[in-house]
Amino acid sequence: MSIGILIADDQALVRRGFRMILEIEPDLEVLGDAIDGDDAIAQARILQPDIVLMDVRMPGTDGIEATRRIVADPAISAGTRVVMLTTFDMDQYVYDALQAGASGFLLKDVQPELLVSGIRSVHAGESLLAPSVTRRMITAFLQRAPVTPVSTERFTRLTPREQDILWLLARGLTNAEIAETLFVSETTVKTHVGRVLAKLELRDRVQAVIYAYEHGVAEPAPAQD
Repeated sequence: MSIGILIADDQALVRRGFRMILEIEPDLEVLGDAIDGDDAIAQARILQPDIVLMDVRMPGTDGIEATRRIVADPAISAGTRVVMLTTFDMDQYVYDALQAGASGFLLKDVQPELLVSGIRSVHAGESLLAPSVTRRMITAFLQRAPVTPVSTERFTRLTPREQDILWLLARGLTNAEIAETLFVSETTVKTHVGRVLAKLELRDRVQAVIYAYEHGVAEPAPAQD
């Protein structure tokens, strides 16, 4: 089955460029495109895409607000994932976008093969959060709000191994990296991740990262040069 994609960007050349890259892949299908946030919401209701490539900055309703509405809209498939497009990896809106429900970030000048693999990863339940992006998101959060004590009712549902998985997710590790760290198979990691999300009533890995830092389960790793 193909992965249905909606491209939302106010620049026609950007939309056309992404379409050209994606349409040559046999498992990817560009269902349509949108010129702003409101258009993206409307198109998502009609097309029910698996992935929305969403520009952060657009006139009118921006990508962050559009993401928030798409994620919360009962008329749009719960399986729809939003990947934010940004010009700079230091974009000030990283944390806001992830809080709004985005499943990751891609730079607009991303290499074609990374764009394609990133879309496939998000569709498979991974997240596009490099450790550097994770650190910036955490730093932004810590500057904004105090840590909220973890909800004992939900957190104690996790086994010790699942708590380890949550901590490693908060570090931005992929399934393969977690498997290598814990000396288990990727299949086992995937099962544990699924259980962590279910027990904490979270939508995806990005929400798990936010949960971990909002509730003091994990603390930021020191920045590396």
